[in-house]
Amino acid sequence: MGSKVPAADNTLRILRLLASRKTPTPAAMIATLLELPRSSVYQLLSVMLDQGFITHYPEEKSYGLGIAAFELSSAYTRQEPLARLGAPLIAQLVDKVGESAHLAILHGSDVLYIVEERAKGRPSLVTDVGVRLPSHLTASGRAILAALPKSQARALYPNAASFSDRVEHSSITNYSQLRRELEQCAQRGYAIERGDVTPDFHSLAVEIRDANNWPVAAIAVTFLADRVPEQQWDKLLTQIRSTAAALTTRIQGRRLS
Repeated sequence: MGSKVPAADNTLRILRLLASRKTPTPAAMIATLLELPRSSVYQLLSVMLDQGFITHYPEEKSYGLGIAAFELSSAYTRQEPLARLGAPLIAQLVDKVGESAHLAILHGSDVLYIVEERAKGRPSLVTDVGVRLPSHLTASGRAILAALPKSQARALYPNAASFSDRVEHSSITNYSQLRRELEQCAQRGYAIERGDVTPDFHSLAVEIRDANNWPVAAIAVTFLADRVPEQQWDKLLTQIRSTAAALTTRIQGRRLS
């Protein structure tokens, strides 16, 4: 089904294309790559140039992103959209499962916790908002890493020093162990952490993907191991996956059906 506002649709397609390329792009190439008439591309580029969303490089006869596009990116970061969109859903998840939950993003080779909701009567966790932990030790981190291209995950862990973590007892101490764990995560469709962060606590996590299918975050539930035996994990996972699907819908800008 075609867009009801083709000019707006094509403008956004051009911006997305320019954002995906490492160097400025000639107008003729933009038209070819997007299969658009050159005259339409030049008209749209002219408007975007006037508004500051693109920059023209006359010597190269090409176009790249402008300062207004950068300002949009900065505003996106300032408004903390993932945390704002995720917090209500995480709270609902905690109400449904009766266990603590959180939302985390990848920050270098660490995970950074941006939403934390503790269930009533449950002990406090180290995964508070603003806390960073080595991603290979956490369910959230493993969920995100498992969804990344292998080369990207490897780049985050280039040598043995990458596994010198801040946790005394770790089940993963080298890349071979991490790779096996990530492959298991990908096969089962969720990540597990058993006491690597805090003894006697387990976590289950599912990744969140953006409109480009890139893993941008993960939702996890953490619980005392003796309170939730493995036979009951399916009930937790059903709720975690439902919450992950709802947040994915929100960040991708799709309307709920």
